[in-house]
Amino acid sequence: MNAHVLEQHIGATETVSQWVEVDQSMIDGFADCTNDRQWIHVDRERARCESPYGVPVAHGFLTLSLLSSLSYDSGAWPVRLGTVINYGLDRLRFLAPVKAGARVRLRARLSGVEEKAPGRLLIRHHSEVEIEGGETPALAAETIVLLIVDDQ
Repeated sequence: MNAHVLEQHIGATETVSQWVEVDQSMIDGFADCTNDRQWIHVDRERARCESPYGVPVAHGFLTLSLLSSLSYDSGAWPVRLGTVINYGLDRLRFLAPVKAGARVRLRARLSGVEEKAPGRLLIRHHSEVEIEGGETPALAAETIVLLIVDDQ
């Protein structure tokens, strides 16, 4: 696979993952893993009484961390394509909270391809994590991966 093959799909090919529930146990596990136990994420009673959302909400970085698995689920990366390495993000914005128990999915569109070296492609996607039933995505970003193609 080369840059020219992928360039034909820029702006035209959209991938969508399955829905994933972000439940309280996932939020608690992320809090434990990152030592970010701010009450708005883990204290159900305080969130019910004091939070503008009425329930705990997921950490923004938890939602962001789901991008990798959601991108594989969406079919953005064909099986046996090569090695996909996170390279970075541009224009990341957290736009809406993900309430405990909400379901999210990834909607992504190829936005750029650049050949860095033979067999190494820098791939950009416009990515949005949607919240089921919500009008505003949880986050939007341009995700960037380095694809090391196996067929060189």
